[in-house]
Amino acid sequence: MSKKKTKYVFVTGGVVSSLGKGIASASLGFLLKMRGFRVTILKIDPYLNVDPGTLSPYQHGEVFVTEDGAETDLDLGHYERFLDMDMSQQNNATTGQIYGTVIEKERKGEYLGHTVQVIPHVTDEIKRRIQLVSTINGGMDVVIVEVGGTVGDIEGQPFLEAIRQFRLENGVGNTVNIHLTLVPFIKASGETKTKPTQHSVQKLREIGIQPDVLLCRTEGPLSQEARRKIGLFGNVAPEVVIEGRDAKSIYQVPLLLEKEGLAKQVIRLLHLDGKPVRLDQWERFVEKVLKPRKTVKIGVAGKYVELHDAYKSIMEAFVHAGVQNDARVELVWLGSEDIEQHGAGTYLKKVAGLLIPGGFGERGIEGKIKAVQYARENDLPFFGICLGLQCAVIEFARSVCGLRDANSFEFSNSTTHRVIDYMEEQSDDIQKGGTMRLGSYPCKLKKNTLASRIYGKTKISERHRHRYEVNNAYRAILEKNGMVFSGICPEKDLVEIVELPDKQWFLAVQFHPEFKSRALSVHPIFGSFVKAALDYQEKQS
Repeated sequence: MSKKKTKYVFVTGGVVSSLGKGIASASLGFLLKMRGFRVTILKIDPYLNVDPGTLSPYQHGEVFVTEDGAETDLDLGHYERFLDMDMSQQNNATTGQIYGTVIEKERKGEYLGHTVQVIPHVTDEIKRRIQLVSTINGGMDVVIVEVGGTVGDIEGQPFLEAIRQFRLENGVGNTVNIHLTLVPFIKASGETKTKPTQHSVQKLREIGIQPDVLLCRTEGPLSQEARRKIGLFGNVAPEVVIEGRDAKSIYQVPLLLEKEGLAKQVIRLLHLDGKPVRLDQWERFVEKVLKPRKTVKIGVAGKYVELHDAYKSIMEAFVHAGVQNDARVELVWLGSEDIEQHGAGTYLKKVAGLLIPGGFGERGIEGKIKAVQYARENDLPFFGICLGLQCAVIEFARSVCGLRDANSFEFSNSTTHRVIDYMEEQSDDIQKGGTMRLGSYPCKLKKNTLASRIYGKTKISERHRHRYEVNNAYRAILEKNGMVFSGICPEKDLVEIVELPDKQWFLAVQFHPEFKSRALSVHPIFGSFVKAALDYQEKQS
């Protein structure tokens, strides 16, 4: 497609948060990409943190890590999984980043003689970040900008003002606002209520933004009468009042929005010409998501299991792996503190595989180590990610190598055997934000190992987010007792993958493979693990 002026789609939200702006943005991006457009997405988060890297998962959910090492909002994971493309630090902007840049410019004297204000200096920086993302990979046809929070939030006002200015400066036909709102069904009265949407649109128009499309989240069908009423009070035509009905799977959403004509309306409003769209492959994928032939239970032993969003990419990677194996993966959430208190067998006898995901801090660690021990001793398929690898090494050092007080320096500074320790460039007094080992690093796989068979090659690259590593001083004793280090980072001789070859399927990785699993391209480790769990389940039946 010839290079043309970039078009922009702004996705705002009203009434309540968590309506699915991220999924809607990813779905629209997918539908536009399938029509031949070069598309990317920018997530704007109005909080003052520079990034979510220092936020608790209970407050923000998962921290998604990009190839270039940016710690970002979990919605970037949805963008990657739906669009099958890598995002970068340019695809996430926060208030902290915006104000930090403005203050840095002020200190350098770039505003010399001027009072630095929200308008125009902060809004100009927001507009600069929006335009910057359009230059990715040689230029984009369409940039979708998802604005976090809801209309009316104090912290979001500078971003909405910047969008108002941006729309004014770029003119009709070059920008579109999609406003996502809630149209609730009140069971007591048996009525669908449009008033929340009316008020939300009114608030947006007070700011100076007239929505072009209204995307209405609803439990059931949106009647023509409701569409006409919403259109009348929202000052839009009924045909751009789009139903966003609840779906059984997020992967249905692109198909539902295509049926509703969302992409068609956006293309019309932006004066674009796209090629005919074919969604056969996606339809087959969704069919397998909804109608698998088998079911397998896999336990996830973690410390944030009350909030599933803390493990969002893992959940989706299991959906992808399930489709590959024609199975539904039923995740059984196991609190590591419960395992610590009641023992691993109480919980793990009911599952066909165990995953220990990443995490930080001492709470629940002994429960995770007990879970690893149960999996190893009972030959239950085991998969460790990041902290999961470290727990596997600690358990093996204690139970098999005889290093009774083996531990990580993260959990004990008095242990005699610090089998997990700070990486060389890390320390207690290091600044916390953005200083971990982040982003993609190479890994060389040992031939004739489970890891090399899974990947089908010996050189890979995976994304990381950690401060601690296997202490190389203990590699010899661990290897002597049967642990195989099947993946090594050649740059710094760091352990990336460990496995136990005498077990059916026992593998742990220091990186986060879940970040690279895509809807139509499952990560090979997840696919292999789910197959092993299915095999285990069949043997047990």
